[in-house]
Amino acid sequence: MFFKFLFDRSTSFFGIVLLSPILIVISILIRVKMPSGSIIFKQKRIGQHGKLFTMYKFRSMTVNHSGSSISVKGESRITPLGAKLRKYKLDELPELWNVLIGDMSFVGPRPDVPGYADKLEGEDRRILLLKPGITGPASLKYRNEEELLAQQEDPQKYNDEVLFPNKVRINIEYLDHWSFWNDIKIIIYTLLGKDL
Repeated sequence: MFFKFLFDRSTSFFGIVLLSPILIVISILIRVKMPSGSIIFKQKRIGQHGKLFTMYKFRSMTVNHSGSSISVKGESRITPLGAKLRKYKLDELPELWNVLIGDMSFVGPRPDVPGYADKLEGEDRRILLLKPGITGPASLKYRNEEELLAQQEDPQKYNDEVLFPNKVRINIEYLDHWSFWNDIKIIIYTLLGKDL
């Protein structure tokens, strides 16, 4: 895991430096196109060992939308600019800061909002040994999650009864067969838009 630690810290630092022009442009666009509210969206998520941390993303929704904890493609609370940011995963670039300070890793389970970790039982709780990631095997499998949820009659129920349990299974398998080179493969597949 030392290589994972070293890779996360060094790559996130250089990523922030190299991508700073893009981060600045996106920040300006959000301020111009969505003047009400902050540029950065902050939310408490469950991290390693079940500890809470603050995750940072570019804001892609309207302010005070009082919506669900899951996102469905095409819903009105997602702004036109926000939809584009989400399509190309640009809204997640501020998570590089989470990686740099050690709250997250490049590869791991996506961090859930409080409540979902409480549903983990027995061996499934082992996924809390992992730092949450910007990408991961479950993220690749469900890269079209918002579109998939939009097709369901009850998106929240489908997420809780189908997607969440399947993601847990995939992440447990990732934990049991972890290797640094598998992480590199997942990152490359993520950048190429390919499935594992």
